[in-house]
Amino acid sequence: QVQLVESGGGLVQPGGSLRLSCAASGFTFSRNAMSWYRQAPGKERELVAGITNTGGSTNYADSVKGRFTISRDNAKNTVYLQMNSLKPEDTAVYYCHVRTYGLNYWGKGTLVTISS
Repeated sequence: QVQLVESGGGLVQPGGSLRLSCAASGFTFSRNAMSWYRQAPGKERELVAGITNTGGSTNYADSVKGRFTISRDNAKNTVYLQMNSLKPEDTAVYYCHVRTYGLNYWGKGTLVTISS
């Protein structure tokens, strides 16, 4: 079955950096676009970044452009989210997402907290 396992979250001071990872299994990773979403307390889940199956094209929410970078390693079935210049408003649970076999799949999420 499709599994997405996020890791790399934690507590970081404003201006710091984190790198999230999402290990995928149960589907042909190299054939699927991947995305990162986040959900802050009391807010709806929002798209943060997406990447095509080859990694040749990416897209970002305006709020993270220039600070976050999505990438993937198809040999490792892993997608990454490098987050720099973190702000308190980046605090959220970050979820890995794939749409495959006609369905949406999500990981359980990893908590990112930005606080001094």
